[in-house]
Amino acid sequence: MAQANGPQALRLGDPTPPSASPFPLLAWDLPGFGSPRPEGFTCTKEEYVSWLIERLEGIGEPVDLVGHDWGCLLTARVASVRPDLIRTWAGSNGPVSAEYDWHPLAKLWQDHVAGDRWAKEYDAAAFAKDLTDNLQIPAELAEQTAGRVDETMRDSILKLYRSALTVGAEWEPDLANLAGPSLVFWGALDPVCPIEFGEKMAASVRATRFLRLDSSH
Repeated sequence: MAQANGPQALRLGDPTPPSASPFPLLAWDLPGFGSPRPEGFTCTKEEYVSWLIERLEGIGEPVDLVGHDWGCLLTARVASVRPDLIRTWAGSNGPVSAEYDWHPLAKLWQDHVAGDRWAKEYDAAAFAKDLTDNLQIPAELAEQTAGRVDETMRDSILKLYRSALTVGAEWEPDLANLAGPSLVFWGALDPVCPIEFGEKMAASVRATRFLRLDSSH
């Protein structure tokens, strides 16, 4: 299970209590997002994909992989380039499309002047308000999230987003390589990842099912 590896979530999947699922679930902190960055790790999208592949290889059998937001992008990439590691895949609200225009906050992080200023002058209260206003994250959860964004995470965010200026154009063609059953589920009220990109992803991966949710991001 892969959650967003931006500031909205700090883990590659929040652990689910054993009583909530009959299946074993694995959750790893991403480098720079709750766990130390390995020496030489520069937080590019390719490095995160390789990091995830290495851990999936260690499991020894195909897995059921779920991703949301950046987790959707990363897991879709893994499923595209290493379908042998995946039994089923599901993704949500993370466009992989050359037609997708990054949302305003992503563009701020990708700008070297504005992004560096954001990181240096980070204001947790202001960022929490941005999450609530722009992503409709409940205020209490937004405040908790913003309070955990430390200097290392801010640096990781900037490097990841700056490596992904053209991620849609780079990764979209390989979505056709995804094999096995798949599900695309998408919050239809998402203000930053419109529903049409969910429909487009479902077509690209030949999804077994597309599920439209009456929800935001």
